[in-house]
Amino acid sequence: MTNHIAMRAIAIHEPGGPDVLRPVEVARPVPAAGEVLIRIAAAGVNGPDISQREGRYAPPPDASPLPGLEVSGVIEAAGNDVTAFAPGDAVVALTNGGAYAEYVTVPAGQVLPKPENWSWIEAAAIPETFFTIQQTLVERAGLAEGKTVLVHGGAGGIGATAIQMTRLFGGTAIATVSTAAKADYARRMGAGATINYRDEDFVERTRELTGGRGADIVIDIVGGSYTNRNLKAAAREGHILQLAIREGATSEVNMGLILMKALTVSGSTLRPKSSADKARYAAALEKTVWPAIADGRIYPPRTRSFPLESAADAHRAMEAPDHYGKIVLVTEFGAAL
Repeated sequence: MTNHIAMRAIAIHEPGGPDVLRPVEVARPVPAAGEVLIRIAAAGVNGPDISQREGRYAPPPDASPLPGLEVSGVIEAAGNDVTAFAPGDAVVALTNGGAYAEYVTVPAGQVLPKPENWSWIEAAAIPETFFTIQQTLVERAGLAEGKTVLVHGGAGGIGATAIQMTRLFGGTAIATVSTAAKADYARRMGAGATINYRDEDFVERTRELTGGRGADIVIDIVGGSYTNRNLKAAAREGHILQLAIREGATSEVNMGLILMKALTVSGSTLRPKSSADKARYAAALEKTVWPAIADGRIYPPRTRSFPLESAADAHRAMEAPDHYGKIVLVTEFGAAL
C-alpha cells in the first residue's frame, strides 16, 4: 500500500462556522509500526470538533489536522508489531484526529472490538466520551459506589456517558438539563434526578437532593458563571471536573470556598494525552464497560446520522438548542454495511 492512494475526507478550510467544513481528496494514511489502518464506517461528532473548527482547539503537532476523534470500522491493515488486531476485524477507536474521512490510522492501543449488539452508528459514539469519563470521573475523581455526581449538560454526549458510568459504578447522578425532553433522556440513561436549570437553581436543588451535603463530584462543561456555583453545590472534600468552558475561560473564583470545603478542582483534555495513557483507558474500559455493553447495562445513546459529506449540516445540528444525544457521520462504506 502506498500513500498516493486518495480518499475522501472533510477538512477545515479556515476557522469559522460550519460552512468551513468542506469535502476534499487527500492521501490515504499508511500505518506505522504499532498502528492500524481502519476503513471507517462511521465517525462521531463531538464538542472538541466544533472548537477545532472555530480555531480554539488546535491538534497536537504530530496529529492529523483533519477533525474527528472517534470511529467505528474495519481493520484494513496493521503495521509492524501489531498482534491484537488483524484485517477484517470490526472495531471502534479513539483517534488522534482524522476521523472525518474514509480511512484513519490509529495506535493499536486505542482500538477496541466493536460491540456486537450495537450498530456501526451507535458504536462510533462510544470512544471519545467513554475514554474522557474513564480518564476524569473514574481515574481522577475516584468514582465509586455511593458517590453523588452532579452532571451539567446531562443530555449531551459527555453528560449521558457520565450518567451511565455513575450508575454502573453504583453512584447516583443528578443531571442538569434545559428541556423536558432532555430530562426524559437523562433519566432513561440512568439519572436519579434532573434539574431544569432554566427554572431551578441547581445549587439549591442539589443540596435538597443530597440532604444538604452537596455533590461529591461535579462535571462541568460550562465554566464562566457556573464556576463559583459549582463550588457551592459541591460537598465537603468534593471534586469539580472542568471538561469544557462553553461560557468562557474567565471567572472570579471564591478561593475561600475551595479552602474551607477542602475542594479539588481539576481540568483535563483528552487529546494531548500520550498513547500509553489512552491505551490504559482502553484496557480499563474493555474490563468494566464492554461487559456492561454486552449484557445491556450500558445503553446506546440517542443518535442522529448524516453522510460524511454533510459534516457542515451535522455541526449545525449539534449547535442547535434542541440537540441532545450524539451525532454521527456515515461513510459510503458504512452505509453499505
